[in-house]
Amino acid sequence: MQRTRLFLVRHGQVEGHEEKRYNGQVNVPLTPLGREQSARVCDYMAEISVDAVYSSDLDRSCYCAELIAEAHNLEIVTDAALRELHVGDWEGRTWAELCEAYPDDWQARLKDLVNFQVPGGESLQDAANRIRPTLTKVIKEHVGDNVVLVAHGGVNRIILLDAIGAPLQQAFSIEQDFGCLNIVDYFEGGNSVVKLLNGVSHQDGCSFKEDVGR
Repeated sequence: MQRTRLFLVRHGQVEGHEEKRYNGQVNVPLTPLGREQSARVCDYMAEISVDAVYSSDLDRSCYCAELIAEAHNLEIVTDAALRELHVGDWEGRTWAELCEAYPDDWQARLKDLVNFQVPGGESLQDAANRIRPTLTKVIKEHVGDNVVLVAHGGVNRIILLDAIGAPLQQAFSIEQDFGCLNIVDYFEGGNSVVKLLNGVSHQDGCSFKEDVGR
């Protein structure tokens, strides 16, 4: 049975990360560590055959995707459907600010993570409805291939939850560190297996938590 292997990457660390800020679809620059994390993922992927590279069109994801694509003589395919959750009026603001400015909305979102729509933005369900058709198209177009997809914490969680058949309510039961790598195998018939979850490289090498796909 043929499988498509998805190397699902989260972009590297971004400026202002220490403030617990909702960046959403705002372009924010990577920190020096974020660029280093991207390079580590690229180094790991260098020994793996890659057939296609997809990315969110936001700069923080494109940076890593371009490193990987260049190393494999490929062009990245960017898609706005792979952007992070759009948090509307909350974009660029810290959690502390939001708790003070939108106390009722903040609590409402905590009570219904899936369906609560941020003012001017989208709900987690909206984001899932945006992301799923794009991923399905990628998998169908690359049966038997190794595909890299560089995106965001929220995007990756949706993809991983779907892969294990878990509901969106469990989004924060899955960790996605900056610069992490996940590996998911998709099989004909709709079955999927998560081979690696939130793999993170180390400064003294490019090995992730498991040596999968070499």
